[in-house]
Amino acid sequence: MSLTASLQPTDTVHRVLSLPRGRRLQLGTRTLLMGVLNLTPDSFSDGGRWMDPERAVDHGLAMIEAGADLLDLGAESTRPGGGVYGDGAHRVPVEEELSRLLPVIERLRQVTDIALSIDTRKGAVAQAALAAGGDLINDVSLLADPALARVAAQFSCPLILMHSRGETSTMQREIHFRDLLGEIRDELDDAVNRAVALGVDRDQLMVDPGIGFGKNYAQNLEILANPRFLDPLALPVLIGASRKSFIGHLTAGAAPADRLAGSLAAAGWAAAHGAAMVRVHDVADTARFLEVWRAIAQRQREAAR
Repeated sequence: MSLTASLQPTDTVHRVLSLPRGRRLQLGTRTLLMGVLNLTPDSFSDGGRWMDPERAVDHGLAMIEAGADLLDLGAESTRPGGGVYGDGAHRVPVEEELSRLLPVIERLRQVTDIALSIDTRKGAVAQAALAAGGDLINDVSLLADPALARVAAQFSCPLILMHSRGETSTMQREIHFRDLLGEIRDELDDAVNRAVALGVDRDQLMVDPGIGFGKNYAQNLEILANPRFLDPLALPVLIGASRKSFIGHLTAGAAPADRLAGSLAAAGWAAAHGAAMVRVHDVADTARFLEVWRAIAQRQREAAR
């Protein structure tokens, strides 16, 4: 597909996700922007900036104003260890994760009806967060805690399953795949089947190949260079490449905050090849980038008629 091709191919998976409280999230008409809201002191890109609930809410509202279609709230860092980020992140107790998360959910729910994704690996956290006003679960652990699926089924909410292997503190050591794309697809398929067996409606599922989670630089590029390899699952795909270390590798060691250009390239590529959603830190710039690209693509289609 050329750079001037449409940002929304005709074979993108179209789906309407049902959210709690009778709301819906339309996928497939364009690539949605998931804005990252880290409520942690140790996230790889902006750890500590949004620990204060009021500042976090203000940042969330600013991302919505800038074009975010939903927010992804994470109160436990999942920074991978064993690679460029040293020891990586470590688990925090349920109580600590909820003490960071719930005040922000409650405040946001008072002022906006936008979909709130809960980035957690713990069923107990998901349960409390959804009860407080969350809308969907973003699980980066490939369903290591089966309770996440049970909670999603209980609340009839969407569940995003991201591919990863091992604990975040060590997953960047001894990376080994015999068939990278095939193994990722098969392991996601297994997680999907487990979620369905635990009561989740398959039409409420999304998958994420897990850029940067237990993959090295070359493997991350291979995933992005083969954007349709998850098509056999027939599920919407989320791509989270924003500010990841492979971008730093390609841009002379740029620090996470200086990886905007590379993040835009990855988001544009993912959107042009059918991603239902991209998870991004720089919402305003990504929204403007994709808007201009869509306008050019639309003009090309009109001229070809």
